[in-house]
Parts: sequence; C-alpha cells; structure tokens
Amino acid sequence: MTAAGASASSGAAIAAAVAAQRAWVERLFDRLAAGSPGEPGITRDTYGTGEDFGHRLLVEHGKDRGLAVSHDIAANTYVTLPGLDPAARRILMGSHLDSVPHGGNFDGAAGVIAGLVVIETLRALGVRPRCDVTTMGVRAEESVWFQVSYIGSRSALGTLPDGALEARRIDDGRVLAASIDASGGDSGRIRLRERHLDPATIRAFLEVHIEQAPSLVESGLPVAVCTGVPGNFRYPDARIVGRHDHVGTPRRFRRDAAMAGAEFAMLLDRIWQEEEAAGSPMAVTLGRFHTDPAVHGLTTVPGSFAFSLDVRAYEPAVLERVEARMLAAIAEIETRRRVAFKLGTRASAAVGPVDPTIVAGLEASAARQGIPTMPLGSPASHDSAAFAAAGVPVAMLFVRNEHGSHNPQEAMEIDDFLAACTILADWVARDVA
Repeated sequence: MTAAGASASSGAAIAAAVAAQRAWVERLFDRLAAGSPGEPGITRDTYGTGEDFGHRLLVEHGKDRGLAVSHDIAANTYVTLPGLDPAARRILMGSHLDSVPHGGNFDGAAGVIAGLVVIETLRALGVRPRCDVTTMGVRAEESVWFQVSYIGSRSALGTLPDGALEARRIDDGRVLAASIDASGGDSGRIRLRERHLDPATIRAFLEVHIEQAPSLVESGLPVAVCTGVPGNFRYPDARIVGRHDHVGTPRRFRRDAAMAGAEFAMLLDRIWQEEEAAGSPMAVTLGRFHTDPAVHGLTTVPGSFAFSLDVRAYEPAVLERVEARMLAAIAEIETRRRVAFKLGTRASAAVGPVDPTIVAGLEASAARQGIPTMPLGSPASHDSAAFAAAGVPVAMLFVRNEHGSHNPQEAMEIDDFLAACTILADWVARDVA
C-alpha cells in the first residue's frame, strides 16, 4: 500500500468511498433487471439468454473501468484488480448471476456487484493491493434448472460430480455439456477435471448475499455475518409406484401411491421436528409433490406419485442420521401400503464451514464502521460451500431483505447493501495492504 493509500484506509474514508458509488450501483441493478425480465420478476436462466446477459453486463463494467476480464472453462467471469505480487494468493469475491424462474433481481447479483464495489473502493482510496483482488460472476448456482448443485464453482474447482454434464435442463431438455459450450465454456475440459482455480492460490472466497428468511427484518439489523452454509442430500426425481384402482376399491385392497406420499411427508416433518428439538437445525423441502396428471382423476385411486426432496443441515452427522431414518421408514411404508419407492438419482453437497479468523475480522470491521450485525446460519446453499469443500477459506455477509427470495418481491434496500459493502471493503483493504 502507498502512503496515501495507508492514510485513506481509515474507517471513515472507506465508508465515504463506498457511499460515493451509490449512483452506478443503482444503475447496474436496474440494467440487470431490465435486461432479464421474467414476467413477473426476472429470469436469468442458467446457461441461457438471461444468465448470458448478466455476464455480458459484468464484462462491460470491467472493461469500461480498465480492469482485467477473463473467463474459464465453465464460462464463469472474472473481473480483476491486479496485485503487486502475481504469486500472492488472490482474494475472490462474488456470487452467481443466474436466477430461478420468475425470481428477484438481488439473489446472487448482489454478491457480484458487492465485489465490484470493493474493487472500486480500493482504487478510490489509492490502495495498491499486494495480491489480485477478483470479482467472480459464477455460473449455474441455481440448481432448479439442471438439478445439479454448484455447477459453475465446482467446474472451476475441478470437483463437478461424475455424470453431471449429462443432466438435462428441466424446461427444454438441453444437455448441460452442450449448454456450457454454447455459453463459451469447454465441457470437454471440465469432463477431464481440469482445474481453473487452485485452492492453494486463493486467500479467501467472500460472498455477499441477501438473506433468504426474514431474520434480519425481524431483528431490525442491516447485515448478518454467516456462521455456516448447510450441506444437503437430494432426490430430484423420486416416484412412488402403486396401482391405479377404482375409487370404490376397499382400503385393504389398495396400493395407494398418494396416501404413501402423504405418510412419507408427515414422517419427514416429524423427523425434522425431533432433530430441531434436540438442537440440530435443518430443513426439509418437498418441492414437487403430485399425482400423475396424465391419469389422475376424481374417481381414480392414484397408482403413481412423484416428488422431489431436499434435506439440508449444518452437520454431516445430522444429514447421515436423517437419511438413515428416512430410508428405514420408507421400507416400512412400502410393506404397509404395498407400494414401491423409486428414489432415482441421489445428489448431495457438502456442508460449508466458514473461516473463523475471517469471520472475526468481518465482525471487527463492522464494529469499526459502526454497523450493527448479528450471527446467522445460512438457510440456503451457496457457492461458498463449494469453495469451502475444496479447502478455500470462506466467509459470507447477509443483507436484510424483506419478502424472502426466489420471488419477484425481493426487497433489498441499497443502504443495507452498501453497509455490507462497507464491511467487506474494510476487511479487504486491511488484508491486502
């Protein structure tokens, strides 16, 4: 850091430099929304026109400001402020630019723009970082499209699971490998497990994200410091097979797949209650849960039932225990109701522990800036977990957001967002000196 940079990195100077960026931040969020309408909300589809637009906008921003712009084999985008020592471990900041269908404008994108704010803050302060400081626009975090977690980040890290490149997009059936190639990536090199990002060369991965449950709204605080990202196990395409029968069929003859599904759902809810009562926070989601629309009807006993399952928790032991209990109960339901559960392909993602030293540093930065925070476990999965699983130190900041996420009503206030950026910029400015 230069002498001027050292004096400029005071808390007040950092806060002022972040605040001065409000206008372009608001314009960039507005441009993102305008270029990816979802009617209602926004749709930045994974490896599709919406996500591609977001990445083009990120490239445009980087080039306009004279920053180094690059891409990798998964078509992730990197915007870099070069450091004084090319061999020094880099700081990575960022998040994803895709969205769920008809989602909100801030989920994911806030983390990318926060990284850009930090870079602009360093430049405004005259800070010459000793290492590269990079904002990463991550591809394909929203698993709703291909039903595979962390496609962009795990491809960059060389940890994408076998078979993932053959996954098909849920709406149009396009194969993931071809979709990556169409967006400028190279699925062949991903298949060979080439690694664009070596964890040993990364000082930290830092992610800002809107909160996805109203904990900060409830607490009246603008920002939270993440205490951990949950892991999960998933069954995206599970079925229960019974027998279609006449509506008048007595109970003792039935092989009712819908009733088996209902019993399964209540069983999972009971396991969830018991785990949380014992002090193990977790979540269970049956995202799809329905009879077969091609054959169901008012006077037909359902012989087929489809569901998807996502179970997440903060401890691997909890996930293992819950899945074991679930599988044992399924066997009992199959026998009692004379049906068969066809769970299909299983997917999973590792628990993402945060780095305690970085967390302490972010808390100290918040205190230095006079920004009140609270600790908060993430209720959702994030790319940070993929980096943590690869051995990269990670940390996250959550921004207050009313009305939840994954819907058009996301309501992050720019003041709260800039507060998170100020905390992040304070930590980065001191770390890269």
